[in-house]
Amino acid sequence: MTLTHTIPVLDLEDFQTGRRDRFVEQVGQALETIGFFALVNHGVDAGLIQRAYQAAADFFQLPESVKRRYEDPALNGQRGFVHFGKEHAKDNPYPDLKEFWHVGRSFGEAEVALYPPNLVPLEVPEFHPLLSELYNQLESCALSLLQACALYLGEPLNLLADPARSGDTILRVIHYPPIPPEAHPASVRSAPHEDINLITLLCGATDDGLELLQRDGSWLAVPAIAGQIIVDSGDMLQQITNGLFKSTTHRVVNPTDERSRRFSMPFFVHPNPATDLTPLPGCIARSEGVQKFPAITAGEYLLQRLREIGLID
Repeated sequence: MTLTHTIPVLDLEDFQTGRRDRFVEQVGQALETIGFFALVNHGVDAGLIQRAYQAAADFFQLPESVKRRYEDPALNGQRGFVHFGKEHAKDNPYPDLKEFWHVGRSFGEAEVALYPPNLVPLEVPEFHPLLSELYNQLESCALSLLQACALYLGEPLNLLADPARSGDTILRVIHYPPIPPEAHPASVRSAPHEDINLITLLCGATDDGLELLQRDGSWLAVPAIAGQIIVDSGDMLQQITNGLFKSTTHRVVNPTDERSRRFSMPFFVHPNPATDLTPLPGCIARSEGVQKFPAITAGEYLLQRLREIGLID
């Protein structure tokens, strides 16, 4: 495991070759100690990422009235557009200084009743095809990472990956515009929070600003480096591992130049809503037999957290 800048940098090709055991150990150690790592040779096309960011820029520069046509309150922010200032971090009353768009997987007829359909912005015809292809490439990468996590825990290879294959995983396309003069002094681009899901893959943010909270209470900047995907473990993975894997608090700080804008595309990997998140017996055993988290399904957990961050009333 090597370090570039501030967090471990892992090579996914190790998992796909004879160095699998080393990669599994590196993933496990990173998620146990830091909760974050950077990934190279991840198989996600760099050109596709750049084209997706350009399409996102084209969409977010549309008039507010046009963007709001794609904000359906019935979807609870889980598909389509979410307007600037709608979301806030858990236990933080001040809105985040961002707007975003959610893309979900394309489901067959059997899943239509379970998950909402995607919305398609007609004004930017390349937007949905590009984001859908990026979704597919990120999911392939994510499933390999979940397999590595399961092996590190001493569990079957697909214990975590299989529930994610049918989960409501979401690609979020975020626009952080220039800081408006009327913004509350306590508002930041993304207030300190933990991710809700199993793991998150953040591909190539267009600027710095991401910071993670260290155990000594200080904030560690994570630079945006071309070609790397930043990976972190979320609350659901922390729950099912009984706290072995850390869901690390992180934030996106305001820029020194308040006129600048930033784009990012986190890929939030979710299991099927029926997935039992009760801590695994093997992880409980590593915690001196003490179960630290209650029994709950992924669907129940998600609804609880969406209410806490303001996406559901």
